Amino acid sequence: MKRSLSVLTAMATSFLAAAVFSADGGRTAASAKAIAAEVVPLYIDLHQHPELSLHEERTAKVLADRLRGLGFAVTEKVGGTGVVGVLKNGPGPTVMLRTELDALPVEEKTGLAYASRVRTKNDEGADVPVMHACGHDVHMAVWTGTAIAMSREKAAWSGTLVLIAQPAEERAMGAKAMLADRLFERFPKPDVIVALHDTPNLPSGTLGYTPGPTLASADSVDLTIFGKGGHGAAPQTTVDPVVIAARTILALQTIVSRETNPLDPAIVTVGSIHGGSKHNIIPDEVKLQITVRSFKDDVRAHTLAAIERIAKAEAVAAGAPREPVMKIVESCPVTVNDDHFTPIVVEAIRRELGAEKVTQNPPDTASEDFSEFGRAGVPTVDVRLGAAVPAELAAAKAAGRSMPSLHSSFFRPDLDATLETGIRAEIAVLMELLKKP
Repeated sequence: MKRSLSVLTAMATSFLAAAVFSADGGRTAASAKAIAAEVVPLYIDLHQHPELSLHEERTAKVLADRLRGLGFAVTEKVGGTGVVGVLKNGPGPTVMLRTELDALPVEEKTGLAYASRVRTKNDEGADVPVMHACGHDVHMAVWTGTAIAMSREKAAWSGTLVLIAQPAEERAMGAKAMLADRLFERFPKPDVIVALHDTPNLPSGTLGYTPGPTLASADSVDLTIFGKGGHGAAPQTTVDPVVIAARTILALQTIVSRETNPLDPAIVTVGSIHGGSKHNIIPDEVKLQITVRSFKDDVRAHTLAAIERIAKAEAVAAGAPREPVMKIVESCPVTVNDDHFTPIVVEAIRRELGAEKVTQNPPDTASEDFSEFGRAGVPTVDVRLGAAVPAELAAAKAAGRSMPSLHSSFFRPDLDATLETGIRAEIAVLMELLKKP
């Protein structure tokens, strides 16, 4: 029976990748380039079929099937839709490599031929667009490419490789859910967990890292302020929660400016305020949504306590009929790169890419629930993968402009170079951490 041209091309690409990869232990640009070409169709498929947090059923199945085909022992539905693949290859350490599964409720405006056109219902029943606006499709494609390489070159390393695909990173729920589902008891507990995340702030072909605290803690706070509603023409008969909310918002700014050490970064941002329905109606309540960021546990605890204290005090001052209600609806601790393993990971990447392609970066006030694995007692290392077209990034900097950020409807990675570099970096790191004695 005749084979189609596409099948023959795929076989040739697969053979080339295996042959080149075997030639030097897995650290040549040629091998990563060939493997990256293999996973481009996977990337496009994932990009065109994004799924929201906690609903990543198709995405999880695609990755699980890929790992099974590579010889991994695969378990699905860990912590919801999470996937765990284990490849045991003799004595040695256990290393875990993590990717994320979920996408965002963002309408894609990149103009790419394979742009997402998916719409779905969110958990509140609203119709929303869906896009991989944070690059988790990049992470999954790189993760799969690395799995291909490690499965083909088992003679070059020894130990146990555990690959996890984590749900609900965007809602800071997935890592907790996998841990609650006994991730470290049901599967080999790793000596270290490694992850990468793309960034439009670095050119493709490069990576960045931050020693120690690298990403901030994040707490999403819902604050409901209560009043006594009535007619806007007779405010003296009411207790106006809009005014209380306005005073509260202004007072919250003093937490950072007057209560926090200037050398300990903290952020209190009120991202939304909702109250009332008409010009001449004073409502009974106003709802605020607040994000809180910091790099130290004591600063985080103080900031959250101060929000509650100030909100209650403003309510009392206004004669509100009841105390505000504060709920932390999503949270994750600061992400800390391990002191021992970070230099090992960085040096492996430097040897692979060249020292000039690896930069040390300042901490970032973005957040990641990857931090939960560190809090569970396993050393973690998170690195940043450059995803910007170098010329576009240089032009933007020269003009004083920012590139489309993560979570932007215009975010798009410099695909081929980003995939290739990510695969090279992950292979180099795993080969170093799992090297034979």
